[in-house]
Amino acid sequence: MKIYDVTRTLKPGMATWPGEPGPQLTLLKRMAAGEAADVSHLALGVHTGTHVDAPCHFIPGGAGVESLPLDALIGPARVVGIENKSAIRVAELERCELDGAQRVLFRTRNSDEWTGASFKEDFVYLDHEAAKWLVEHGIRLVGVDYLSVESFAAAEPLTHRTLLNAGIVVVEGLDLSSIEPGDYVLTCLPLKLEGADGAPARAILVRE
Repeated sequence: MKIYDVTRTLKPGMATWPGEPGPQLTLLKRMAAGEAADVSHLALGVHTGTHVDAPCHFIPGGAGVESLPLDALIGPARVVGIENKSAIRVAELERCELDGAQRVLFRTRNSDEWTGASFKEDFVYLDHEAAKWLVEHGIRLVGVDYLSVESFAAAEPLTHRTLLNAGIVVVEGLDLSSIEPGDYVLTCLPLKLEGADGAPARAILVRE
């Protein structure tokens, strides 16, 4: 059995969505200062690094992240490679052999370009029509390898709304740089934050 950690490491200076704060870890108590233990305070936006979106992120009155179904966040997942594209469209999905898949993770050029603190506006995103296709084909979870499933230039969050309204769990910010396309078992557990529109998560893939 091989375990792959596909979680972005949270650290100061990492790329974040424009206007959102990066993680800050502050020591409140220090053994070096005579305290009995090191004790830290963590501050970060809930959509930092590898994270899960909740329906209330884009749907008024939608459920918070603590209400997401665990059986959608754990189970067989298919990693699909999308090469040299600006967007994931229906034509790509129809070539991906997704029959029988319930959880789909898209590995794109994003995985290899996410370095340093610079946010990249031209990341590969999921087209709105492709999102509708995934709903129609019974997908329960969609994962992408940058900070949003939606185009940075989108006038409205139609992709998000389509997926979240259908009950599809959206995982963003995965690190799929060392992952080959194929079938795995995914475990992705967001922090249980009451009423939150999202939460950082630890995500792993397992392959026999």
